[in-house]
Amino acid sequence: MTYVLVTEEITTVLMAIRNDLEYIKAHMVDADTILTPDEEINLEESLEEHNKRNTILLEDFEKEIQK
Repeated sequence: MTYVLVTEEITTVLMAIRNDLEYIKAHMVDADTILTPDEEINLEESLEEHNKRNTILLEDFEKEIQK
C-alpha cells in the first residue's frame, strides 16, 4: 500500500512539473528577438535607408570593395 501512495505522489508531482514545463515553453521569449536600444536605433536607421532606396545589394558591395 505504501508503494501505491508513493507512486501516486510521484505521478502527481511529475504531472505538475510537465504542466509547468508546457506553460514555460508556451510563454518563453526567444532571446534572439530582443533588441538592445542601440540595435533598435540601427534597425530603424537601416529601414529608413532601405525605404529611401539608399541601399545596394550585397553582391554589388562586394564587387566594389574588390576593385
